[in-house]
Amino acid sequence: MEQIWLTWAKQLQAIASTGVHFADDPYDRERYEEVAHIAQQMLSALGSVPIEKIEGLVTDFAKGYATPRIDVRGAVIQNDQILLVQEKTDGLWSLPGGYADVGLSAAENVAKEISEEANIQVGVRSLYSVRHKAKHAYSEDARDFYKFFFLCEQTDDADPTPGLETGNVGFFPLNELPALSQGRVISEDITAAFHASRQATPPALFD
Repeated sequence: MEQIWLTWAKQLQAIASTGVHFADDPYDRERYEEVAHIAQQMLSALGSVPIEKIEGLVTDFAKGYATPRIDVRGAVIQNDQILLVQEKTDGLWSLPGGYADVGLSAAENVAKEISEEANIQVGVRSLYSVRHKAKHAYSEDARDFYKFFFLCEQTDDADPTPGLETGNVGFFPLNELPALSQGRVISEDITAAFHASRQATPPALFD
């Protein structure tokens, strides 16, 4: 779970972003922009990163009502092993997935991500977990995320191979997981996938 000061800084950033977007009075806009700058300084100090990097993460500042971003992940389990992909950005492993694209449902997004990252086609069976990233042991993030996890089943006979954003792919048993990219997935998510896959009607976990 993220530290409370990071939570407060992100909330201030979101309030300032929404305020700048909707404010008609130039003085109100100036005040909200000052709050945003303070929040960015807090985020920069908490993360020990340059403030320019923090500003670059908030690409939707003042472009509407500030809301959490959506991340979708798919669990494909075969022979009691789960499909993981190695991220090129950090060399660590994750369930295939990523940002949800506009115009597609959450299920369509996760099927697209698995196709792009592992070169297999899947059907989406069920939602097994919805997590608020800030409330779990993921790497801390200046952005706020809801994470949707789906059970999926392979529908073609292709062998998984890496895509443009992945360096490797493979199936792993629960007790032999590689080093995980913990900004994307934690072992709790994978354990939950195995648990859900063994139930006829798996429940959706939520925060």
